Amino acid sequence: MNKHFVLRLDWITILIYFLLVIFGIFNLYSISSENFDLSVFNLSSSIGKQFWFFVFCIIIGVPTMFIKPGFFDNLSFIFYLFSLIMLAGLFVFGSSIKGVNAWYKIGSISIQPSELSKISVALLISSQLSFFQNDLKNYKTILKIFLIISFPIILILLQPDLGTAIVFLGLIFVLIREGLSITFFIIGISALILFFITLLINPTNTSFILLFGFIIIFYFLKKKSLKIKIAKLIFPLLASIIYCFSVTFIFNEVFEQRHRDRFNIILEREVDPKGIGYNINQSKIAIGSGGFLGKGFLKGTQTKGKFVPEQHTDYVFTTIAEEWGFLGASSVIILFNIMIIRIIYRAEKHTKKFNRIFSYCFASLLAIHFFINIGMTIGLVPTIGIPLPYISYGGSNLLTFSIFLMIYLNLDANRLN
Repeated sequence: MNKHFVLRLDWITILIYFLLVIFGIFNLYSISSENFDLSVFNLSSSIGKQFWFFVFCIIIGVPTMFIKPGFFDNLSFIFYLFSLIMLAGLFVFGSSIKGVNAWYKIGSISIQPSELSKISVALLISSQLSFFQNDLKNYKTILKIFLIISFPIILILLQPDLGTAIVFLGLIFVLIREGLSITFFIIGISALILFFITLLINPTNTSFILLFGFIIIFYFLKKKSLKIKIAKLIFPLLASIIYCFSVTFIFNEVFEQRHRDRFNIILEREVDPKGIGYNINQSKIAIGSGGFLGKGFLKGTQTKGKFVPEQHTDYVFTTIAEEWGFLGASSVIILFNIMIIRIIYRAEKHTKKFNRIFSYCFASLLAIHFFINIGMTIGLVPTIGIPLPYISYGGSNLLTFSIFLMIYLNLDANRLN
């Protein structure tokens, strides 16, 4: 171990981590302050569980920083296989909460293996792509990485937990950084746009728009005398039309009613501020009521009145905005951005591909959690149950992103100049 190891640690990121977690515990206290016992020694209370999960994160996190970096690469497949076994085991031994069979219950503590599987997927992707012969311009490598990501997604969708499954798609940014053609990203974004357009104006009208666009493009290319095989245009057109007609089936048969309701609210197909739109409506009220400086710690009327459902998990940002105002909410957003940008910046200094790729995986998953969670609270994206890392209540999520951080710190401190 290098004697300067401690000095080489990314202390700025460590400081941000502690600020976010402690701030999260303070907000959780505010949300839960009507309860009779908020002692950190009471494991039946949300404060007690979150505090002791934080302590546990530190206990296992500190040794993680001092493990030889090769340990993570060498055992990445074992970690991945174990995570798949844990996910599959839920269908036999798992406990269901709100219709989602995603937890192992141990006394008063619940463990969500889908959260921890994010680490194993990141490790195995990093390991596989660090091999010299594995190039993302090679279709065999692309298929291999696709399967690594797909297996846990399938098991998570069967729970069913759409939100956690969607988070894995954030790894596309890592793959693009490592050489995957931007075409895949464009196809993905196009599919997402087509999905929403189809829901808004139905598959038939969307298909006519696509056909009209095809005719215009073909006419333009012919007029410019550009040589292009018509088959190259017809295939994506037909694929897009087939996809449009499959959207209705996916929306009605694959999505649960609660997910359909939330998409309908975002698309303004249904306006029901006292029904399915209640969460988002109350969230916006709470955020707007905070003003610039906020109402003050423990003084949030929306928080105290319990007007925002799931305020300790999915909608924790509403408490921050209400009690700490624009200033507090902006500070949290700035801290997350500094952490994400810093991880990416330092990742580019790595000489080992494994270290760089894992750091990018960490940054990407952290960023997509951050974006979706805050997007949910202000009505930009449907509510799909994504917690805000380090701040939302949830031991599994806190443990996952704490271990992510500790492995990143280990790899970063051991990087070669």
